[in-house]
Amino acid sequence: MTKRAESKYKIDRRLNVNLWGRPKSPLNKREYGPGQHGQRRKKPSDFGIQLMAKQRLKGYYGNIGERQFRGLYEEAARRRGDTGENLIGLLERRLDALVYRAKFVPTVFAARQLVNHGHVKVNGRRVNIPSYLLKEGDVVELKEKSKQMALVLEAVGLPERDVPDYVEADHKEMKAKLLRIPALADVPYPVSMEPHLVVEFYSR
Repeated sequence: MTKRAESKYKIDRRLNVNLWGRPKSPLNKREYGPGQHGQRRKKPSDFGIQLMAKQRLKGYYGNIGERQFRGLYEEAARRRGDTGENLIGLLERRLDALVYRAKFVPTVFAARQLVNHGHVKVNGRRVNIPSYLLKEGDVVELKEKSKQMALVLEAVGLPERDVPDYVEADHKEMKAKLLRIPALADVPYPVSMEPHLVVEFYSR
């Protein structure tokens, strides 16, 4: 397991939100940040608010690296329309995001690992790049041997979240299809996401 995944609940406490809405989050017990200075609270500046919005969005999708996240922002800015909405669309098109949305795994970190280890196919071809961008209509499925993994079977039965309406998931066949690129309002975030603040952060 990566260091990034091991510290996922520290992300919750640092950002002061239960980012994935999970019952195991330590924020349910301790509503302050990690470390000896975690209980200090001061009013954030505009920059601090924008930074927090960026860290929240980055963290939600498995704590994406800064270079990769900035690349997604720049791609969103190049496209027509609202940059914030474009950014959300690009993030939701990631292969690991769809594996998570389809409830094939319990966490986005597990989704990244599942893809990395070669358990996932896109349109019949194995893809092991979590950041691979899907297109509308692409079909994602688990390899035959991977369909009975304990992690997968556990995730399918979890009651804490539902499959959103822009993803069609078949848990018998362990297949999912991206029906459309979602808007911000369509994405079932457990906490408020503010991509317009992320745009302001990078536009400074």
